[in-house]
Amino acid sequence: MATFDDLLEEAGAFGRSQKRIFSLLCFLSLFFAGSYVGIVFQGFTPDHWCRDAAAVERRRACGWSLGESRRLTAPLVNISGVLQHSSCEQYELDWNSTEPSCDLQNLHVSRLTSTACKDGWEYHYEGRNSIVTEFDLVCSDGWLVDMYQSTLNVGFLVGSFAFGYLADRFGRKMSFLMSNVINVVSGIAMAVVPDYTSILVLRAIFGFSSKGGWMATYVLLTEIVGVKYRRTVGILYQMFFSVGLLFLPLLAYFIADWRWLQVAFTAPFILFMSFYWLIPESPRWLISQKRSSKAQEIIGNMANENKRKLSTNVQVIGTTSASLMDLVRTPNMRKHTIILMFNWFTSAVVYQGLIMRVGIAGGNIYVDFLISSLVEFPAAFLILLTIERVGRRLPFAAANIVAGVSCIFWLKTMVACIGRLGITMSFEMVVFVNTELYPTFVRNLGVSVCSTLCDIGGIVSPFLVYRLAVIWLELPLIIFGVVALIAGGLVLLLPETKGAPLPETIEDVEFPDRKKGNQEECQKMKKHLKTNEDV
Repeated sequence: MATFDDLLEEAGAFGRSQKRIFSLLCFLSLFFAGSYVGIVFQGFTPDHWCRDAAAVERRRACGWSLGESRRLTAPLVNISGVLQHSSCEQYELDWNSTEPSCDLQNLHVSRLTSTACKDGWEYHYEGRNSIVTEFDLVCSDGWLVDMYQSTLNVGFLVGSFAFGYLADRFGRKMSFLMSNVINVVSGIAMAVVPDYTSILVLRAIFGFSSKGGWMATYVLLTEIVGVKYRRTVGILYQMFFSVGLLFLPLLAYFIADWRWLQVAFTAPFILFMSFYWLIPESPRWLISQKRSSKAQEIIGNMANENKRKLSTNVQVIGTTSASLMDLVRTPNMRKHTIILMFNWFTSAVVYQGLIMRVGIAGGNIYVDFLISSLVEFPAAFLILLTIERVGRRLPFAAANIVAGVSCIFWLKTMVACIGRLGITMSFEMVVFVNTELYPTFVRNLGVSVCSTLCDIGGIVSPFLVYRLAVIWLELPLIIFGVVALIAGGLVLLLPETKGAPLPETIEDVEFPDRKKGNQEECQKMKKHLKTNEDV
């Protein structure tokens, strides 16, 4: 009897079957980009000022420009040391009582008192429509834009736990199908409901299902490929998310209304439902459910597609139950858990923060978003280039430190790109470093628990970006820089896992030298036996 890994190697570690499944599921990662950071375009806050109906009529009659009209309605205020026309106040002036003149020189408004906006706002957004312009989510209601992204991350948080359970209880395929059905229903409903409260509720549901489906497919992919291909497949799967980022500004440029943009984000999930009949269930999960015959059948089909033949049967291996206390009961496990949690949190806060900052930094949002997204591609190649040559710890720490320094010394676009590159690399590395530091029986639980800090970071990030930027545009960057530097320093306290055997028990984590010594002794014994056989 052989283990599943032995059987998988015999069937083909990454043959035609796995490549076909990988190609299909990468589309899910690609379109997940719209769900994750679509707020940059759906929640874009354009230049705005108080609307005065009478002033608008006078502007149209006199042919004034928007700039001239704004100067006559919005008082100057000091924003971060710069005088700008207010977005939330207007001159207290009754235009119907003034002399109907179009001569701007005769209209002296600077000495008038100011008051809060009374008739809503005007937006300089060239006929486009975001959730901000539709629901007037500016000034005192600006925090509701933050909620649009935070509710998504609340859904991510709940979905991580819920779909983790569902995937283990009902299988990866069923979880994937459930996710796509909920995505379609909630995504389309979000595009048609009239009130903002309903949109937030549906946004949370959309996050709940989309993150769950993404996780289920990630797990499925890593479970059907050979050991030496898992890291590469995992990194490339995440890289397709970066590909999706490149299409996002193009899509947003041609679809001017946020509701139709939401339909565009949702429509692919209708197609993904058909994948249920095109991909197999995870044989590893079937084995864990003691359904070896079905697992054997799937492996046999994969072997046929890979043009390989099987000569052995799969062995059912018992598992040890895990608990949350296993993550913190012993010193090294506790240290690893705390450091990994902080790095998940930092990666999410800084990554989402830098993306959302593109929407408030000025300039051409479409071009800036595209340029900043392009720098994510070198991250995957740098990881693949360094992890087997240099190791995990130094590239992981360096990525955080580079991101932190770039945020603190944010001087020009090139530095901004380097910061995005660093935090993307860190985000992709924390996933598989997390899997290498925990013993087998608690590995999935450890990743699930630590990654919840990613979703908490996503909940916090919009408030840091949008609210603190009102005080000072660069203040969020300083906070991002500090937490990234701390995260990089903490990574240096983790053990290097390059070339180290995966831990099987907590003892292997607490006493790594003992595990390494046993492995070296085993290698020597094998070498000795081979020498005797040759003699």
